[in-house]
Amino acid sequence: MTETNRPLAAAVWMIGSITAFSLMAIAGRAVSSVHDTFEIMTWRSLVGFTIVAAVTLGTRRLHLIRTNRLHRHLLRNIAHFSGQNLWFWALTMIPFGQVFALEFTSPIWVILLAPVFLGEKLTRPKLIAAGFGLLGTLLVAQPDFAAFDPGIAAAALAAVCFAATNIATKSLTRHESILSIMFWLTAMQLVMGLVMAGHDGDLALPTAQTLPWLVLIGLCGLTAHFCLTTALSLAPASVVVPVDFLRLPLAFAIGWVLYGEGVNLWLLLGAGFILAGITINLTASNAASKRAARQQSPHAETMTPRN
Repeated sequence: MTETNRPLAAAVWMIGSITAFSLMAIAGRAVSSVHDTFEIMTWRSLVGFTIVAAVTLGTRRLHLIRTNRLHRHLLRNIAHFSGQNLWFWALTMIPFGQVFALEFTSPIWVILLAPVFLGEKLTRPKLIAAGFGLLGTLLVAQPDFAAFDPGIAAAALAAVCFAATNIATKSLTRHESILSIMFWLTAMQLVMGLVMAGHDGDLALPTAQTLPWLVLIGLCGLTAHFCLTTALSLAPASVVVPVDFLRLPLAFAIGWVLYGEGVNLWLLLGAGFILAGITINLTASNAASKRAARQQSPHAETMTPRN
């Protein structure tokens, strides 16, 4: 593949990721009347683990599944399991667009948490981006401190959990293969789901109506992460991540068409602030990368042997 075709290919993979995430949300709401969030996560993880295990054995890559960082995998998966359960629950409590708008604050939380856990520098553009994102969150959530809204709280906490997951994933990718990360993701969360869903002795089995939706959730979960990872391998994050912004208007459209959910001015304005914050951070990061590349290029030339 030529360099000029890589951004286009990355955009196509991102559209696949957006489609998978959106279908997973629709499927999650479709089964919520029969299965609680822990059961949804159990069956999703079972489907995912079956696929990952089959691929691992079929391609003879069992040696890539490492066990020397299990504690890091565990912490990552506790964060992801918590965030995913909160996300599925929020989908049943508040409009689609509101859930996705609050989920988009996750990169803002990464900005604030990365200096603590990854040692990254907190720059002025990052602080401005975080400010935009938090302002947008207040506009979307419109918190009424006299009347607590559990759906808003769940979606907001899910974004924080997803940020923690992304930070842990970035740390793990320095030493672990994607296959290893996906294997422990599905295996650990399958166990977590079984424990949480079955602790009361009442684990609802899939029915003829919910089984196709649960399989779709499992397939979409894996597909979304695979498409996102592939897109990031083809083009810089500054090219890939803005395409994901299409998820927000798509969520508004799904909520309006399928569920008759309205969209108010505050929701749109808040979503705009959140996306503006993310865009500021991406632009600043891209500019910093270009400056670093220009500074390194003269040194690279002096190290090149001449004939």
